[in-house]
Amino acid sequence: MNEEIQKALEVLRAGGVILYPTDTVWGIGCDATDPEAVAKVYALKKRADSKSLVLLASDIDMICRYVREIPEMAVQLIEVNDKPMTIIYPDAVAGEKGNMKSDRRCLAFNTVAEDGTVGIRIPMMDFCRQLVSKLGRPIVSTSANISGEPTPKKFSEISEAVRTAVDHIADPSLERGSTGQSSSIIKVGLDYSIEIIRK
Repeated sequence: MNEEIQKALEVLRAGGVILYPTDTVWGIGCDATDPEAVAKVYALKKRADSKSLVLLASDIDMICRYVREIPEMAVQLIEVNDKPMTIIYPDAVAGEKGNMKSDRRCLAFNTVAEDGTVGIRIPMMDFCRQLVSKLGRPIVSTSANISGEPTPKKFSEISEAVRTAVDHIADPSLERGSTGQSSSIIKVGLDYSIEIIRK
């Protein structure tokens, strides 16, 4: 697995796009602090960049670096959670809109929703968690399909169009750690508000 992580890291650090298994389904990913790499993901998916993307972080400490204030409710959810869960956080630390320069201290502006929120998941899979941890910043995790097409649950279901458009494909045998199910999505606010977007 270390060799696989190393190969993926080289591509991510060079601004490339990877195809990789996550704890849920196969994902298309890139460095979430690199707006140019993020733009490649939107182009590959044929998706408008007005829609935000889900990101993966290795732990709560990493999330704290990219969200101005973590709602207490989010911390509690992470502590008790035992299934893949994406939390939408308020007030992401993001680069200036339209600025295509990469700044490791903030998320690419095109990963964040219009209202300044960002969806982040701590993956329940060693490969993903180690990959993000070694990169040292969040990575994009959007389903490995062209927008509007079915979400592939296994590598064999990923279209040739997606496979040939990425810069690196992780070893398909790593998908053994995937559930094949999309994560739940929960939006939390600093006012203790909580909204279930997807169960």
